[in-house]
Amino acid sequence: MKVGFVSLGCSKNQIDTERMLAKVADAGYEITGEDIEADVIIINTCAFIESAKQESIENILDVAWLKKHRHLKGIVVTGCLAERYRDEIFAELPEVDAIIGVGSIGDIVAAVEAAAKGEKYSSYGDKNTSDLGGNRIITTPHYTAYLKIAEGCDNCCTYCAIPMIRGKFRSRSIEDIVEEAKELERMGIKELNLIAQDTSRYGLDLYGEYALAKLVKAITAATDIPWIRLLYCYPDKITDDLLEEYKNNPRLVKYIDLPIQHINDRILKAMNRHGDGALIRETVARIRKAVPSMVIRTTAIVGFPGETEEEFAELCDFIKEAKFTHFGAFPYSAEEGTPAALLPDQVDEQVKQDRYDIIMNTQLPVVEEYNNSMLEKRVKVIVEGFDPVSEAFYGRSAADAPDIDGKIYFTAAPGQQLKLGSFVFVRIKEVVDYDLVGVKI
Repeated sequence: MKVGFVSLGCSKNQIDTERMLAKVADAGYEITGEDIEADVIIINTCAFIESAKQESIENILDVAWLKKHRHLKGIVVTGCLAERYRDEIFAELPEVDAIIGVGSIGDIVAAVEAAAKGEKYSSYGDKNTSDLGGNRIITTPHYTAYLKIAEGCDNCCTYCAIPMIRGKFRSRSIEDIVEEAKELERMGIKELNLIAQDTSRYGLDLYGEYALAKLVKAITAATDIPWIRLLYCYPDKITDDLLEEYKNNPRLVKYIDLPIQHINDRILKAMNRHGDGALIRETVARIRKAVPSMVIRTTAIVGFPGETEEEFAELCDFIKEAKFTHFGAFPYSAEEGTPAALLPDQVDEQVKQDRYDIIMNTQLPVVEEYNNSMLEKRVKVIVEGFDPVSEAFYGRSAADAPDIDGKIYFTAAPGQQLKLGSFVFVRIKEVVDYDLVGVKI
């Protein structure tokens, strides 16, 4: 039997897919990358915001076509949509044969076997006690991987359904994470991206303190992985010892993902974000004082219920002032079951879109200034591929996280072959939109 996979949503969901891949392969089934060949297809869904839910449903319907017109026997739906809408999926999408929640990854083989027979199957294990580790089949390029250090979230932002879907925040032990990091290194990983819903909270539940810096030290001591990257850190939990680790550890790349979501105090309070605008400003200043070369990536939500033109303008002014290297914005999405969805003064959809366009245009000069500052600099780049159209190699510097940030395109000597995942040095010569162009030196 051949099993296909569709993985949607974030890198945290991707790790769940990788764990399910390993369980299915260990059970003796063949994994296929061609949907048309599959006997059963597993769709690991996202349900974070409305557009993600729609994408998940569209993928289920696309796969259902194969069931009707090809030899596909069964469809298994897993992940956040399965967890959030456990009672509705069978009723609304009768093409689905099996559903498993986020706490039931261990039941994926039973779900596949039931789906292959056309039997209805569902499993919803306790998401607050399910295993967080286990074997994986890595689906990222062979030189980079994500490593989930915790699951769930206790922050309870009023706009977010994640605590409802993923459960309470739970850290994995340092020993468990270090063992996985060592295994990833043995597989050839050169870049390790540590992820959780809130990485900066890591260890509080296990050790009674924020232990992210200790975790990074332990991974650094146990491996020789050249690049260690931190994603999804919160402004209120950036400790002095974490900044010391950034300052003193050459393998902890000088990059931090620090979602702020807003800067106005009233909006931050309505969002139930921890800390006010002053704390965000202070955190950014502390980071830059400790590590002047730090690349900071952030995100913000525009059009939150009740957001006035003045409050939006305050956010735009801060984006200009803070000069974040990387910035992304999201129009607010009212998610059922969240407190913010019940707030009065919901903002018109067109106004949200207009504010999104305005704030992204506000960031453009900041990006241009940063990119122009890179001209003639010598940059270490991890090689990711060759683009036959531009006849150039491409890759990323430590300033760019996989999938979400820009690329560096560069030429090498005629006929030179470069191994994917190797490091080279590039002299930056040109800026093209969000990307940099240079020459290998």
